[in-house]
Amino acid sequence: MSIRLHSSRRRLLPHLTRRDFLKTSAAASAAALAGGCAMGDRREAPGVLHAAHRLERIRVGLIGCGGRGRDAALDALKADDNTVVTALGDLFQDRLDEGRKWLTEEAGKAGKAERVQVTDDHCFVGWDAYQNVINAGVHLVILATPPHFRPQHLHAAISTGKHVFMEKPVAVDPVGARSVIASSDLAARKGLAIVAGTQRRHDPAYVETMKRIQEGWIGDVVAGQCYWNQGPLWVKKREPGWSDMEWQCRNWLYFTWLSGDHIVEQHVHNLDVMNWALGGPPLKCVGMGGRQSRTAEEYGNIWDHFACEFEYANGARVLSMCRQVQGASERISERVVGTRGVANPDGVIEGRRKYKYEGQRVNPYVQEHRDLIASIRSGRPLNEGRRIAESTLTAIMGRISAYTGREVQWSWVMNSSALDLTPPKYEFGDLAIEPVAVPGQTKLV
Repeated sequence: MSIRLHSSRRRLLPHLTRRDFLKTSAAASAAALAGGCAMGDRREAPGVLHAAHRLERIRVGLIGCGGRGRDAALDALKADDNTVVTALGDLFQDRLDEGRKWLTEEAGKAGKAERVQVTDDHCFVGWDAYQNVINAGVHLVILATPPHFRPQHLHAAISTGKHVFMEKPVAVDPVGARSVIASSDLAARKGLAIVAGTQRRHDPAYVETMKRIQEGWIGDVVAGQCYWNQGPLWVKKREPGWSDMEWQCRNWLYFTWLSGDHIVEQHVHNLDVMNWALGGPPLKCVGMGGRQSRTAEEYGNIWDHFACEFEYANGARVLSMCRQVQGASERISERVVGTRGVANPDGVIEGRRKYKYEGQRVNPYVQEHRDLIASIRSGRPLNEGRRIAESTLTAIMGRISAYTGREVQWSWVMNSSALDLTPPKYEFGDLAIEPVAVPGQTKLV
């Protein structure tokens, strides 16, 4: 299906880099918090703060039409009978076309075809597609681009008065994570909802088991282990005519500036569970890893395995492993060790008190949208922004420690690290690949 775009839809933003943006976003958010609602907030307040929960229909805009984004849009349709998808945006025309076609077909199979209401003039392509979707009359935006762009897109959505579902992780560096926290605080002030794509937090088996862990069923938590060890994922080899920037954006999993490396992009799920069990982020960590099985050009500059030890405020230590290696053993799980028992947070406790979750099973990918939309309608918006920013930064801290070979403190990475992986400019053209990190040589920033 071809999509005709007005020439204005194709224009690129001025050469404002994410680095320039992030220098101002935290300050702007702080000013809004200190001074109350700004003029833009007053314009949005009648429709967003006070009446969104009374809307018969919630219009949804999707930013990032790849696999996870279009899945999330379909999940939003399944979660509530009065949601409609009305706008789509992506950096690339072909990805938007594919996402639009897939979403239309899959919604039809689910009996929801009439709720995909995306017209040609609500399809946006280019570096400014995210802003065009936000401004297309939607109430809720789904942020599903590569993680590097999440801080900028979140700030734009919250500043414009939109509720947000954002995929994990939500940053690739400490500067970005701090921006997400500032935007989340602004959302709280404005009465806007933010839910993150950490579906374990919305899975009843996890929720009920974690409740018991926190009630002391396994005693004091003294240790834990978490794993995301699996085989390789998709890869996009470079095609003729693609610039450096286009290839890296299309093959984004394999560039640290775009994905954060797989310890951030994928393993954040498990680390979020450990932070949940231990009541917050760790105090410090030491990590290691390397790049042994994926060394070809198409694998960019990320590693293929990590192992980290995180130490928490109560002295508990958590062993963290993640790996993407063909032919190696697989394990995706979490384990929490207490003084009186052991828990698998997905539904089992063994020890002096035993527990096995036998309640209703739900699709947590749909449930997270159901919880988000219910919170908007009730006027009590969920806000998971700070929590997922802290879990993302936990994973970033592990990566920094492994890349540099240095022990890293939470207080430093949270408050002092100036690491910002933003490229010099956002445009299709030359973009050198940063060297693969070497412990003992790569510097702390």
